[in-house]
Amino acid sequence: MAVIHRTTMSPGKLELLAAWMPSKPWYRGGDAPLLAKAGGFRLDDPAGEVGIEFMVVTDTSGDSPVTYQVPMTYRGMPLASAADGLIGTSEHGVLGRRWIYDGTHDVVLVEQLLALLAGRTTAQDQNTSDSPDPTVEVRTEGSGVPQGLTGPGTVTESADASLVTVGPPAAEGPVSTLTVYRVLRPGPAPEGDGAAGRVLADWSDPDGARQHGPFAHLAAFER
Repeated sequence: MAVIHRTTMSPGKLELLAAWMPSKPWYRGGDAPLLAKAGGFRLDDPAGEVGIEFMVVTDTSGDSPVTYQVPMTYRGMPLASAADGLIGTSEHGVLGRRWIYDGTHDVVLVEQLLALLAGRTTAQDQNTSDSPDPTVEVRTEGSGVPQGLTGPGTVTESADASLVTVGPPAAEGPVSTLTVYRVLRPGPAPEGDGAAGRVLADWSDPDGARQHGPFAHLAAFER
């Protein structure tokens, strides 16, 4: 169970993201993002070592607000395999220095997102310890999501998503793609995209209106 500490981080999450996001191909705002937290949820690390957060932020630096999803992990030590996904480091008021990663590059986040899609774990409230988030919707489609998947393999950034290859531990090559949406849009999940499972969740617009839309989906597996 993740424990939510009521403490400070220096620099703060939004400050780190404002410096990091303009380098990403899916970012479509100004040179200096104006970010506000807009929602999200957490997943638990079964080992209790890594913080996992799916943060939603809205940027108002461009001509119109854009809402982004940034999945992040918080670690007490650097993770060499996720070096390309390092967002930055921050001093946590309780836990000390934390290495903060773009979670699409971190094996713990990817495997727990796959577990969520497979129905083996439950999304948790972003701000409260040991409290499931009932607004997070998980749908299984077709033949469903196989058990025991691992990743990430390669991570490819597109104009509005991150594409992460995943598969069974013994596979020599990727057998499916996990799509993590970066630019969030309200509405139902796309139809006819061959997904084996998908996650939808809530966020808030700048005016306070609640929105709901796709956060991630797993493509059907090749056989």
